[in-house]
Amino acid sequence: MATGTKKKEPKGKTLVIVESPAKAKTIEKYLGADYTVKASMGHLIDLPKSRLAIDVAHNFEPEYITVRGRAKLLKELQADAKKASLVLLASDNDREGEAIAYHLRNAIQAKSGATPIKRIVFNEITPVAIKEAVVEPADINEALVNAQKARRVLDRLVGYNLSPLLWKKVKNGLSAGRVQSVALRLICDREKEVESFIPEEYWTLDADFKKGKAAFTAQLVSWKGEKPVLPNEGAVKELIGQLQQAKAEVVDRKESEKSIRPKPPFTTSKLQQAAANRLGFTSKKTMQIAQQLYEGVNIGNSRVGLITYMRTDSVRISQAALNDVRSWITEHYPKELPEEAVSYTIEKKAQDAHEAIRPTYVTYTPDSVKDYLTRDQLRLYTIIWERFVSSQMKPARSKTISLDIACGDGIFRISGSKLVDKGFYRVLKLLTSKEEKENPLPEIAVGEQLEIVKFYPEQHFTQGPSRYTDATIVKTLEEKGIGRPSTYAPIISVLLERYYVSRSNKQLVPTMLGRMICDMLVEYFPDVVDVGFTATMENKLDLVEENQVSWPQMIREFYDPFIKRVQDVQQSLESYKGSLDEPTDFTCELCGKPMIKKLGRFGYFLACSGFPECKNTKSIPLAKCPRPGCTGDIVARKNKGRGKEFYGCTRYPDCDFITHFKPLPINCPKCGQFLVEKYDKKNGSHKACINPDCDYLHSVDDETGSEHDGED
Repeated sequence: MATGTKKKEPKGKTLVIVESPAKAKTIEKYLGADYTVKASMGHLIDLPKSRLAIDVAHNFEPEYITVRGRAKLLKELQADAKKASLVLLASDNDREGEAIAYHLRNAIQAKSGATPIKRIVFNEITPVAIKEAVVEPADINEALVNAQKARRVLDRLVGYNLSPLLWKKVKNGLSAGRVQSVALRLICDREKEVESFIPEEYWTLDADFKKGKAAFTAQLVSWKGEKPVLPNEGAVKELIGQLQQAKAEVVDRKESEKSIRPKPPFTTSKLQQAAANRLGFTSKKTMQIAQQLYEGVNIGNSRVGLITYMRTDSVRISQAALNDVRSWITEHYPKELPEEAVSYTIEKKAQDAHEAIRPTYVTYTPDSVKDYLTRDQLRLYTIIWERFVSSQMKPARSKTISLDIACGDGIFRISGSKLVDKGFYRVLKLLTSKEEKENPLPEIAVGEQLEIVKFYPEQHFTQGPSRYTDATIVKTLEEKGIGRPSTYAPIISVLLERYYVSRSNKQLVPTMLGRMICDMLVEYFPDVVDVGFTATMENKLDLVEENQVSWPQMIREFYDPFIKRVQDVQQSLESYKGSLDEPTDFTCELCGKPMIKKLGRFGYFLACSGFPECKNTKSIPLAKCPRPGCTGDIVARKNKGRGKEFYGCTRYPDCDFITHFKPLPINCPKCGQFLVEKYDKKNGSHKACINPDCDYLHSVDDETGSEHDGED
């Protein structure tokens, strides 16, 4: 026997590296004993937090380091890779995922160059998709990596140059992001519109009509051939007086049918909008739950990813998924199956790298999996399932009947509709719409006389622009080409975390701090917060991803004019810091020195000018107390227990006036007392007069009172 021959070492397992433990758990069940699946827990290698780390002079090359606290995990993965026969990098199929795979490959090669390393991608975590991906591994997509690198460098250059400027000129600890600053501007601009809007009073007139047993309510739509103008109660009473003795007759009846097409399956932004509107979810919560459904849920003895990848801007559906859903519809709703699969237009700006968000298996109906999901998981899964299945069904058809009733010089109108063919509505439960809620009309012919039962005059006020919500800001960002599916939720989260924006009744309201930063950026860096400019930058990043543009060149075109502007502003801009501290007429009750108006993290407050010897601070008066003879001011206060904010008089307990509505810096044009901002589900946010005896913008459900149940 020849000496010196080495014993052949057993072939190692294939190492699969994914991003999260939940995904690892699911994939491990599919691949069997020849595979080891580990999680990288996201980025292991990234830019350092404490310095710029971009070589501006040499093609903006980033200086990457091992993320703090991740060295041990990286070493473990390098050691596992050394023992493996093959490494498959299975991070998410997008720019961030590609960058994670790229850095892992480089780090593993540095320690174990002999082990082959490949990249696998998949759109859903199912046994078939994972096994197919493993059979056909590919190389890292360098263009995708460059697009992520370009975005990261761009955001770092903006943040690291603007933030110190904000520290120097406005307040320590502030920061400015490239895309977040544009979203902040949109929210601030909308707030100015909301504040400047003064509602105007108008009235409408309804009437109850009767014919035999049939009774219904119609609205006045025409008076003497024109749209009725009823600016106040006097005008509507005068009109009712003219109608009291009039006869009512049906003079017109119109019937129309319309076809209602199903909506396409969800993209990321449309899912966030639907979850916000239907389920009350924030964008962040929607993405967290969608991630859980994508990565895998235990269904009985098996573990399966219930939905496809949740970051997408495409409505494309694979042929296999179309076959699957059409088979299911054939079995359960055969009459609602179109002859051919329904196709939807993919927007030009869509990347189309992924399919739309859909269930991985249509047979996993919401009812069949409800016992395995949390309430929120089930609700989100239900709207995804319903939207996808309905998108491949026949349109619904509705019939609308409209009656015009002549009454004196007026025309009253009522419309009713009903579905004559339910079509795709048959599978909708959580996603039902107003079209399905029927409002049938009685069978009344033209020429029939009706009895007038009663008139209903109703006061209204014109509604101003609405503040942005999670749903509407995501819709606006998408329409304007700002951000991408992966960034919508983080944009909102960052603005909230920095306290540039707060949430009130699900609306996004800019804080004083947010408005100040926005004003400064608009004045000195108009390009950075310009919607069109930011959308152009997003398009350029897409071109980098398509390998059509050199990323260093793209950054250079932005950076040279930007850094010159930063340097100019550093020299010319006077510090805001001094201007934030305004002298006031208030005197400190502890030491007698003047009080100064200061800006804190949560808005303006009063602080003693004798600081640090005297540390007295208090809330800024928002309005004068409306109680007759009281000289106090209204300030914000909080209940001790629940910490709920209310507004009360500074002369408490001598004056016990409180309101739960925030005073606005606008006085009532009728009585001179202050207006407040109210909110209810019917009218949303609206303005009202605090004076219960004033009929201007006053509603009967006023909550002002004297139950002073908590002091600061």
